[in-house]
Amino acid sequence: MESKTARLTVLIDPHKKKAFEQLCAAQDLTPSQVVRQLIREYLDNHGVTYVTKSKLANNTKA
Repeated sequence: MESKTARLTVLIDPHKKKAFEQLCAAQDLTPSQVVRQLIREYLDNHGVTYVTKSKLANNTKA
């Protein structure tokens, strides 16, 4: 998992935000966890690669 974080500000309709937060809570997930997963899946679906700290650590062990 990534160790450093960056903020992403998203403007969303208040009703969608409330529904999203309620759904996340019902699934025992935070909205941030869900958004991070959506971003990972979106990048993967479009063949975009990126380096995380864990990937860097694995490459230096070889």
